[in-house]
Amino acid sequence: MKRFITFEGIDGSGKSTVSKLVYEKLKNNGYDVVLTFEPTNSWIGKIVQKNIKTQSDPFETSFTFIADRVDHCKKIKKWLDEGKIVLCDRYAESTYAYQAAQMQDIIDKPIKWLKELSKNHIIIPDRIFLFVIKPKDALARIKHRDELIHFEKIDFLAKVHKNYLALARGNRFLKLDATKKIDELVRICIDDIIK
Repeated sequence: MKRFITFEGIDGSGKSTVSKLVYEKLKNNGYDVVLTFEPTNSWIGKIVQKNIKTQSDPFETSFTFIADRVDHCKKIKKWLDEGKIVLCDRYAESTYAYQAAQMQDIIDKPIKWLKELSKNHIIIPDRIFLFVIKPKDALARIKHRDELIHFEKIDFLAKVHKNYLALARGNRFLKLDATKKIDELVRICIDDIIK
């Protein structure tokens, strides 16, 4: 059984909806499970949220994201040590995909640079579910939101989508067709977690 599972994908991919439903189903079936997310609600997480809202410098945003994650990993480790299954809505790959898209014209190989910053400071997930969807389809899903953040633009999401696909190598990743029905996606995730 997998113990630390992350849900990744561009805005509007459905990962948050699916992660909540997976959490509820596992909990209802007697599993000791925690659902967490990034950025967190900690004081560092609130700075991350402010950086996103105010469109801060990409380096500031990256450093605060990583600081929030290092702090978050202390809680994740505690939950894992207690034998819990930990589900996380967004994690390291979000930073690699989004902040690398912000930095692609500023530094060479931004994904590699961001990975180096995180190396040896974060917990590696057992499974990363990547919800794959075309940016235009994802944006169509979230167009009703009261306020779209600057990340939620077609050109930017196309870069992020490309970064996610580049990251999704190795057997820790499971790419999911995010256009499938929610119930089917939930079933695929649960089957994969508990096998």
